[in-house]
Amino acid sequence: MPRSPGPRHRETFAERRERRRSIDDPQVVLNAAARFLEVRSRSADEVRKHLMLAGYRGELVEGAVERLTELGILNDTAFAHAWVESRFRGRPRSSRVLRHELMQKGIERELIDAAMAAHSSSKDDSPEGNDEGASPDEQAADRLLARRAGAFAHVADPRVRRQRAYALLARNGFDPQVCRDAANRLVAGTPDEPQDD
Repeated sequence: MPRSPGPRHRETFAERRERRRSIDDPQVVLNAAARFLEVRSRSADEVRKHLMLAGYRGELVEGAVERLTELGILNDTAFAHAWVESRFRGRPRSSRVLRHELMQKGIERELIDAAMAAHSSSKDDSPEGNDEGASPDEQAADRLLARRAGAFAHVADPRVRRQRAYALLARNGFDPQVCRDAANRLVAGTPDEPQDD
């Protein structure tokens, strides 16, 4: 009895890379970059690395990155500003961690400094920026603890609550002094709890 044909051969990653290496049409690479950008905005370096890893030739990748930059679709300055603002609002991290994340995404140090400075100077204009004199890290730490306030409310012992708050902040890259101060503010802000130093 003859064997039925097996499932179609699926292209392996190496075969797919080799096929892409032979592509000469810049529009194909530009379309691949656009698909990669559909999910979220990305830095030029992220797009470049993704396309190179996919197997496209370097000159076509550079052409696609240049074209997307010309069109304003890729803009590392806007990306850095949006990343800092998004992290501050959604997943607060320390300034040190934000800088490291942006460096990993291929953003130049000057652009990172500008984004961090712009965020620091705009904090007074935002409703969250009501703590006069508070550094961006202090604001981010307080915001992170406020997001987890429900979990901390279930911890009866103020010392344990302070330790857990400190640990959460430390895991998110905050300096020890910021962790200590924010954890103390959290415990001090809880009604009917004695504050022990």
